[in-house]
Amino acid sequence: MTQANRPPGGRPRRSCLAVPGSNPRFLEKAQGLPADQVFLDLEDACAPLAKEGARHLIVEALNKGDWAGKTRVVRVNDWTTHWTYRDVITVVEGAGANLDCIMLPKVQDAQQIVALDLLLTQIEKTMGFEVGRIGIEAQIENAKGLVNVDDIAGASPRLETIVFGPADFMASINMKSLVVGEQPPGYGADAYHYILMRILMAARTYDLQAIDGPYLQIKNVDGYREVAGRAAALGFDGKWVLHPGQVEAANEVFSPSQEDYDHAELILDAYEWHTSEAGGAKGSAMLGDEMIDEASRKMALVVAGKGRAAGMIRTSTFEAPEA
Repeated sequence: MTQANRPPGGRPRRSCLAVPGSNPRFLEKAQGLPADQVFLDLEDACAPLAKEGARHLIVEALNKGDWAGKTRVVRVNDWTTHWTYRDVITVVEGAGANLDCIMLPKVQDAQQIVALDLLLTQIEKTMGFEVGRIGIEAQIENAKGLVNVDDIAGASPRLETIVFGPADFMASINMKSLVVGEQPPGYGADAYHYILMRILMAARTYDLQAIDGPYLQIKNVDGYREVAGRAAALGFDGKWVLHPGQVEAANEVFSPSQEDYDHAELILDAYEWHTSEAGGAKGSAMLGDEMIDEASRKMALVVAGKGRAAGMIRTSTFEAPEA
């Protein structure tokens, strides 16, 4: 499946729930949580001795579990380890029909994406799966990955998201902080602004989604909302959640407010009417005290699309002005 025939704007990913692949109880519980995406983790959440067994637990969970309404992702180990190829082969051969994406961590250059694309293609052909249907999520976790993020984002038509991995990234640049996602002491501005914008620009250049990484203080929901709000304000599509208590916050922060959603739908309806023959075929018009034009329509499409993806229902309707 190429970018052209994926759902417009990509799958909803407001909340991306991390689930240890080696924990059967968590694999079961995750199925009932209202997260947009669930990624079953073979990397950091699994001890080295547990990785092989976790592959098989994940295959069973994908094939037998009820993941209705969720994007199903597996995070494999990165290419610098000896686990990656077997992670991909075991999971995709065993549960490829019930898998949406593979997440590749610690991506440093485009060739790592090309290699994963090639391996997925060989497995799909061998197993008789639709070639190209399984997407890729690329996680940027160090300085080299960020420097190469443009090439990474354009490396494969399978790419669906660029994901920021803050903990490893902070370590890779020697950032003076031990609290993932919080501002380092001694710096008066937002230390993450450049990183997030760099990822966002690369993602949007190739029509990909941009996803913020985890907030490790799982009991501090207010702190989570604040950090998530920063990413959402820039235009990010979602954020990781590590605990059920963060899911609702993520879904709320990365959805438009009811007022904004209603207003976006009104702009779309009003612009469609005013540009029609019945509305006078105008290139710009007034909606109340606001002038709207083609640029307004494009902005409204983004907000309305996020609202529709979130299942929001509009509470106002457009009424054409009387002649």
